[in-house]
Amino acid sequence: MSSQRPLRRRLTALITLAVASALALSGCASTAASDTAPASSSSDEAAWPRTFTNADGTTTEIPAKPERVVSTAVSVTGTLLAIDAPVVASGSQLGGVWFDQWADVATERGVANLWSVGEFNLEAVIAQDPDLIVVATSGRDALTGNVGDLSAIAPTIVVDYGGQTWQDLAVELGHATGLEAQAKKAVDDFDAVVRETASAITVPEGTVNVISFNGPGQDNPIARAGGPHADLLASLGFRVEDPDPSWHTQAQQRSDFVWATYENLLKLTSRTTFILSVDDEKAQAFATDPVLANVPSVAAGQVYGLGKNSFRMDPYSSREIVEHVKDLFS
Repeated sequence: MSSQRPLRRRLTALITLAVASALALSGCASTAASDTAPASSSSDEAAWPRTFTNADGTTTEIPAKPERVVSTAVSVTGTLLAIDAPVVASGSQLGGVWFDQWADVATERGVANLWSVGEFNLEAVIAQDPDLIVVATSGRDALTGNVGDLSAIAPTIVVDYGGQTWQDLAVELGHATGLEAQAKKAVDDFDAVVRETASAITVPEGTVNVISFNGPGQDNPIARAGGPHADLLASLGFRVEDPDPSWHTQAQQRSDFVWATYENLLKLTSRTTFILSVDDEKAQAFATDPVLANVPSVAAGQVYGLGKNSFRMDPYSSREIVEHVKDLFS
């Protein structure tokens, strides 16, 4: 790459931003590219340009296979790395650090750290000279309000990692980056590990539940049947207890978790409990809580951590969960 390219791209982006801002102020700004882009995706996976259908229903035209991808959402970056996308920079989690499960991969590949979740710096994106920008539409790392500014720098796609499995997200990102084969391989390799583990373990009798345990006075999210955690455990042979949706304390129902009060934990019936985001040792905070002593899983002595990276499931953390379950039950 020419040493002049970043500067030239940066100046072009700044000029484009200035023009876009002027148009917006005069009330003449055009609407999103989706107004003119074709609605359907190309059926030829090797063809460029191609059209990406965003999570908000708009479309983005990607003119050529991306060589410099910026992920503004740390929750998406793990899936991009897993399909070998050329990620040059990413937002990070609170505290300005990567997720543990893929931190070594990001460091090895020299991924630049744009900002901590909740922050935004347009100049930092421009400095990376991206040819594709990925934005999330949900979660603390969502930046949907900045898509207009980012689109002036490079083609910007919007994905919803919270509304689908990492496997489905990998397929979407594979299409956007021209890495369909790598996405398929990531999914196939993981499925093979799941099948191997399912055949190697002895699943305990009865159902299991999955809890993000926060203790008294707090909501304690319980994974729902059909959610990503329950689906993964089901693929390993477990039967997952579905919590009563009426326990949910938030305004909107969710398909992945019921936000339950501490008191409703007493109504759970499974003989095995997995605690999210902790290892087996820290999971004993649930097992040794005196109020929960008669919960069936506590009484049976079958409370386990699902792993410190288990709350947010991506290709790396999902594999960690499977490996830990194999260690527990094989």
